[in-house]
Amino acid sequence: MEKLINQFEFGLFFWQILIFVGLILLLKKFAWKPILDAVNEREEGIKNALLSAENARQEMQNLQADNQRILQEARLERDNMLKDAREMKEKMVADAKSEAQAQGLKMIEQAKSAIESEKNAAMAELKLQVSTLSLNIAEKLLKDELSNKEAQTKLVEKMLGDVKIN
Repeated sequence: MEKLINQFEFGLFFWQILIFVGLILLLKKFAWKPILDAVNEREEGIKNALLSAENARQEMQNLQADNQRILQEARLERDNMLKDAREMKEKMVADAKSEAQAQGLKMIEQAKSAIESEKNAAMAELKLQVSTLSLNIAEKLLKDELSNKEAQTKLVEKMLGDVKIN
């Protein structure tokens, strides 16, 4: 270092400072401004990219929330549809049962009515046969009883005796 101090020349030092300052001015005018502009532009691009990424992330969260909401609504709608279908099935089964019971009761009533009418017809037929048979028997008895004079007189006296009793 001593050697440098001993060899120091003021003129050389002056020209070196002048060239250094000129170089700084030239760099400032032609290099620093474009470099700083490029750095600032790059910084602005990074900020915009980060902002876009943040917006995209926020948009994705909103979409996920919307998807969750839509899925929840779809599940609720599906559950409601299943519930309605079950209720409709139960109603149809209940209606079918009640209709079957009504048809069964109607058939039973028709059968009872048919049985009753058959019974009445059979009873009428039986009464007719009994009355016909009774008339035939009575006719035969009367013919036998009224064939002789003495039997007729006894019958008339007996009938008169019955009438007086009553």
